[in-house]
Amino acid sequence: MLSRIGLVVVGLTLLAAPAHADDALVTSKSLSPELALDAAKAALGECRKQGFQVAVTVVDRSGLPQVMLRDRFAGAHTPSTATGKAWTAVSFKTGTGELANMTKPGMPQSGLRDLPGVVVLGGGLIVEAAGSLVAGIGVSGAPGGEADEACAKAGIDAIKDKLDF
Repeated sequence: MLSRIGLVVVGLTLLAAPAHADDALVTSKSLSPELALDAAKAALGECRKQGFQVAVTVVDRSGLPQVMLRDRFAGAHTPSTATGKAWTAVSFKTGTGELANMTKPGMPQSGLRDLPGVVVLGGGLIVEAAGSLVAGIGVSGAPGGEADEACAKAGIDAIKDKLDF
């Protein structure tokens, strides 16, 4: 009788082990370089249509740059600012325009502005697919964060039909 109970306990333990092991690994999705480039080109194109010379950066879900484009006459500061906006958006899983409002002086989150690498200016958006964060896009060089953000949104809209993978 005790040996049967022992066998049942061992059997149940073996059945439970694979379920626990499955929780140890996580699968994540990311944009292909080609899709990231398509988004960046669309954002750059939208800003050009409006007469703005900008830089656009697409980062992966961890904030590492995948693609960066800079128009011919965009300022020297625009590549690093676009990258910072994209990185900030994915780091906080929030668009930088929204973060700018949440972190104004006197607000409880205002200290976020002092963190290294954080760029709290409109123009950085997250890219989601099937409810998961897959990338960020940042635009810098248009006159104001709202214009940068509109171009970033155009970049996302250009690849949206390919994101539900």
